[in-house]
Amino acid sequence: MIGYEDPAAAIEWLREAFGFEEDESERRTEPGGRITHAQLSLGDAMIMLANPTPEYRSPATHRDECNSAARMYDNPWVIDGNLVLIDDADAHCERARAAGATILREPEDPGIGHRLYSAEDLEGHRWMFSE
Repeated sequence: MIGYEDPAAAIEWLREAFGFEEDESERRTEPGGRITHAQLSLGDAMIMLANPTPEYRSPATHRDECNSAARMYDNPWVIDGNLVLIDDADAHCERARAAGATILREPEDPGIGHRLYSAEDLEGHRWMFSE
């Protein structure tokens, strides 16, 4: 379950940048329109996302408001992030880059038998995509 300040924008962005597809039958909203649950999939991977509370702050907002959080994220590694298995890290990275993802680490084989790359989404959540 991933929290977003603007889940509707996140869903569209995750579709464009990372190739996720929403199971629209699973979307739940409050009367005011706040998305409290959505499910997206990419191959066999499934994620859930929502705006958990009106007071929720994304990692990007938290970094802007808190020096300690900014220092914690001052590196190219995935911290409290998500790992998704994909077929082609290079092609997936180029799709993400074209949609505006911040690429933290270019596709590489770090010696663990998988080619991978790391990216940050529109609200600062970190992702690792690995073959």
